[in-house]
Amino acid sequence: MFTGIVQAVGRIAAMTPKGGDVELLIDACGLSLDGVVLGDSIAVAGACLTVTRLDGGHFAADVSNETLACTTLGRRAVGSKVNLEKALRAGDALGGHYVTGHVDGLATLVEAQDDARSLRLTFEVPESLARYVAAKGSATIEGVSLTVNAVEGRRFGVNLIPHTREVTTLGALVVGDSVNLEIDIIARYVERLVTASALRTP
Repeated sequence: MFTGIVQAVGRIAAMTPKGGDVELLIDACGLSLDGVVLGDSIAVAGACLTVTRLDGGHFAADVSNETLACTTLGRRAVGSKVNLEKALRAGDALGGHYVTGHVDGLATLVEAQDDARSLRLTFEVPESLARYVAAKGSATIEGVSLTVNAVEGRRFGVNLIPHTREVTTLGALVVGDSVNLEIDIIARYVERLVTASALRTP
């Protein structure tokens, strides 16, 4: 479990094909790996990955073909920057919202414009995910917890304050870029409860 509060921007140091999928080696950069052990989870661009190897300021993670196909990680190149967050521990502050690190799909940036000191970003999502996005709800983009400001059809808008632009990769996005999207887990549970209730109604 994560919060969507990025702790550092790392870098893909190597992508090594192994047995049909890929091992990623991540330069953790400003993320301290003190206390991290094999088997721990770290969110990389919003995707929950398991640490399989530690090498100084780097960690490795195996990435399945499913993850490569369903996230932006399969489109990245060596040197790409990625948002990093270590898993939430008991007693940690929950500054964003509950994030699982299970990417639901890809969204596309369709518009970016200045809004006072913020940057207003508009994303388009697949039809299958659009119903889960609600105004003033939460969405996770590339591992960053954001408040949804407006929704229209398959599109929704968020604002990046200067701090978020500086400490995450989102400020470097350009129109046409694909991003990892995780919808608010509460929306999934609400849908399940409503659906189950409807099935029980005679």
